[in-house]
Amino acid sequence: MSRVGVMVLGPAGAGKSTFCNSIISHMQTIGRRAHIVNLDPAAEPKKYEYTIDIRDLISLDDVMEEMDLGPNGALVYCFEYLLQNLDWLDEEIGDYNDEYLIFDCPGQIELYTHIPVLPNIVRHLQQQLNFNLCATYLLEAPFVIDTSKFFSGALSAMSAMILLELPHINILSKMDLVKNDYNKKKLKRFLNPDAMLLADSANQETNPRFQKLNTAIAQLVDDFGMVQFLPLEAENPDSVSTIISYIDDVTQWAESQEPKEPNDQIDIEDM
Repeated sequence: MSRVGVMVLGPAGAGKSTFCNSIISHMQTIGRRAHIVNLDPAAEPKKYEYTIDIRDLISLDDVMEEMDLGPNGALVYCFEYLLQNLDWLDEEIGDYNDEYLIFDCPGQIELYTHIPVLPNIVRHLQQQLNFNLCATYLLEAPFVIDTSKFFSGALSAMSAMILLELPHINILSKMDLVKNDYNKKKLKRFLNPDAMLLADSANQETNPRFQKLNTAIAQLVDDFGMVQFLPLEAENPDSVSTIISYIDDVTQWAESQEPKEPNDQIDIEDM
C-alpha cells in the first residue's frame, strides 16, 4: 500500500483542525488507520492528540520569548528551523510507513508565497520519503459567499495550487452555517463557479471604479479553470466521506485502484 499524505491548508479560522479530526473520526468508523501530523507550532490538539507534533521540536511560544519576535516572525523562524532539521521529521514519520498521514498546516499564507517553506517540505516528503501527496485548501463558506470575497479566496487557493504543484482539492467548510440561508442554486454558483458571471454580480455590488479590476481577476480565475469547491459539513459523515473519496482518487490510496477522471460538476444534493 502506498505512503499517502494529505496537506490541509487554508487561512486561519477556516476549520482545518476540525476537518483533520473529522477525517480521523471517519477513518476509525470504517476501520482505516490515520494520524495527524501537526505542523503548526502554535496549535493545541482538539478531539484527537497529534501523533507527530512540531512542538516536540520547537514551539512558537519559546521562540517568541527567547528571540523576542512577534508571532509571524517566530512562525517563520520555527519553519526555517524545521527545514534545517528535517531528519527529525524523517525519524518521526519512519514508524508510519503504510498509514494515512494528515498534515495540519498553519494558516499563514506567507509560508508558501513569500518564502518557500511548505513547497520545500512537500518536495522533501515526495522525493526523500516517497509520499504520494494531495493538498486540500479550505475556505469557510460564510466568508466566500460574498462575491468579492470569493475572488479573494479563489486567488489564495490558486496561489497554493501553483506554488505547491500538488493534486489539489478546494473545500468550502462550515456549509452547515449557510445552507439554510441560501438556496442550492446560489450555493452551486460558488461550488462550480462561472467566474465571469460572478464578476458581473460583483460589479453590481461594488464601486464602479473597481469594475475593470473585478473583470480582470475573474478573467484570470476563468483562464486557469482550476477553481472548484467541494462542500464540507464537518459533523456530517456523508460529507466527510465524499471528500475522502476524492482524496483517495487523486492519491490512488488503494494499489488496485484505477485512475479516475474528475467530475466536471459537483452536486450538493443531500446537504
